[in-house]
Amino acid sequence: MPRASRSTNDWFHLRRDAETGIESVQAHFEGHAYDAHAHDEILIGVTQQGVQRFRCQRTTLTSTRGRVILIEPGAVHDGDAIDEGGFTYAMLYVPQEWLRTTLEERGSAAASAFAGRFRATLCDDERLRDAIVRAFAAIAGAEGRLARDLSLHRMVDHLSGHWDHRAPRSAPEGGAAMRARDYLHAHMASDVGLHELATEAGVDRFRLHRQFTAAIGQSPHAYLVSLRLRAARDRLARGEAPADVASAVGFADQSHLGRWFRRAFGSTPGDYQRACTNVL
Repeated sequence: MPRASRSTNDWFHLRRDAETGIESVQAHFEGHAYDAHAHDEILIGVTQQGVQRFRCQRTTLTSTRGRVILIEPGAVHDGDAIDEGGFTYAMLYVPQEWLRTTLEERGSAAASAFAGRFRATLCDDERLRDAIVRAFAAIAGAEGRLARDLSLHRMVDHLSGHWDHRAPRSAPEGGAAMRARDYLHAHMASDVGLHELATEAGVDRFRLHRQFTAAIGQSPHAYLVSLRLRAARDRLARGEAPADVASAVGFADQSHLGRWFRRAFGSTPGDYQRACTNVL
């Protein structure tokens, strides 16, 4: 099926809280929203309007107004609007370290939950939804530290019941796919070819492509692009120049980074960086 083009009615607002590192994202999309990608952060949000369809953990999901979305770090997901008028959502990108520290302050039992996973990607918990909305307002509205802290801690309180304490989702250890994945991490900025990757993994190119896609959920190339984009977000948030970021993470140039960045995140690298510094 042909991919829908972006609508001129699409918009994207982001603000980054400097102290916690938490980002608030509110966006509206009509048609195709963003390509498959992953984040290092925990994504906690609410669909505010319309019908939001996306794939996550290799499952197609549909979220409507008021539904809560919970996405784990590294979970590959995309997004599309399927109805006229599109959809709007509000999302918090929560750094793993912030959440880990917050849970550790509550005792070992709470901290151990962080090693688990969410029971479901979509849920209809009204109290959690309201807590997310308040926390989002505190971050997006740049409220005072006390209001921000109380709303975030209230959100974490309601989030605790949605942790599945079993082992986190992960690809099976060992094997050609994991060797290839580790090689991509070690050579992210290099121009890695499939033959080179297959040689490191110890299998032929065609078998590697099948095994990697089955184990990771993305092709080797898609995984490498996602890896580079995640590294680019981190560097941009620290204030590095987009051209330098593109070179450092393995994109051909700034325009190459920009094309992929917009497809995955719905904004340009420059817009994202300005939002992180809260300079509009």
